[in-house]
Amino acid sequence: MDRVLDGIPRQQCLVYLDDILAHGSSFQSALVALGRVLERVAAAGLKLHPEKCHFMRREVSFLGHQVEGISTMEDKVGLVRDWPTPTDQRQLKSFLGLASYYRRFVRGFSSVAAPLNRLLPKGKAFTWTVECEEAFNTLKRALIEAPVLAPPDLTLPFILDTDATNVGMGGVLAQVGPEGERVVAYFSKTFDKHERRYCVTRRELLAVVASVKHFKYYLGGLPFTVRSDHSALQWLMSFREPEGQVARWLEELQPYDFTVVHRAGARHSNADAMSRRPCTADGCRHCEQREGRERELCAEEGVCATVCRASGPVCCELQTVDVAEWGQQQGRDTDLQPVLQWVEAQVRPPWEEVTALSLATKGLWSKFERLRLADGVLQRAWKESATGEERWQVVVPKALREA
Repeated sequence: MDRVLDGIPRQQCLVYLDDILAHGSSFQSALVALGRVLERVAAAGLKLHPEKCHFMRREVSFLGHQVEGISTMEDKVGLVRDWPTPTDQRQLKSFLGLASYYRRFVRGFSSVAAPLNRLLPKGKAFTWTVECEEAFNTLKRALIEAPVLAPPDLTLPFILDTDATNVGMGGVLAQVGPEGERVVAYFSKTFDKHERRYCVTRRELLAVVASVKHFKYYLGGLPFTVRSDHSALQWLMSFREPEGQVARWLEELQPYDFTVVHRAGARHSNADAMSRRPCTADGCRHCEQREGRERELCAEEGVCATVCRASGPVCCELQTVDVAEWGQQQGRDTDLQPVLQWVEAQVRPPWEEVTALSLATKGLWSKFERLRLADGVLQRAWKESATGEERWQVVVPKALREA
């Protein structure tokens, strides 16, 4: 169809696959544009289905947008516009992760978000006020209006950010233009009871498959980039002999021309937030089970920390000695390798992804907020019981602990 209508300016005609939009700024100019399109279609020997043709409309649906001037279609923005009011810090952090990703487009973002950020300090009571509600609604409006949200420009490449958690998956379709990265549409879906049992890699792959299918009208026939914070997807796409479900999913992706790029979780907050969007169903059985499980996990974390403290010295007080060797040894320690990755990316993984790791690793996970990297060496903060003074300890790798 691009070849058939080649040469007609975009001011008169837009085409995407078999969707044609002939338009004009006035009735007369719209007639001229329509005449040019119909002449080309007839010359090519093509036929149009009458029931799928709409003439002289002031408003039409085209590529996921409701065109009247241009405004966004309900299903593209409803996920954000109807985002449930957060009821705890975890839900609020997810929403602020999405909003912060596009903060450069929101005038006075820090001031607008200030009432919400004041609810985040650890140990602070979560009290939702009128001021918080106003800030929440202001940020939601900003996320579904220009300049954050923009109509698709088929001359620019698409970027698809995907992510999955233990409860759901999400995607954000975007394009990068002269003014930076802009959202085209959002996607979010909760996992069913079977999908919740998938391993992390399968959940992440499902997020890619579902997002690509959801945005197929944009992505079909065009090269695009998939960004994920799960590095295994890079090699999974080139897996030589996939089997079963993975093979079927990869087969569904075969018609699409895309490249998978790994992006650190700390920079992936837009898709991460969509995958954590709260369920809006009252009395949802899955949500109640998830919340119960999270309470159990909190109890497990406390037990884990106690066990790890009893398992032998993991940290020692930081003295004025050369600890460069410790940093090298930490990088070789299988217990510390995942912890180093978390701290470097400044992302604490969910407990479900940690349960299979060693007791030492889980113990450090429970102390994540007290960890830091200083000159490439992993350290943990602690307080003197007598004075309350904060000091730093080097986390001693197993090889040096046993030396």
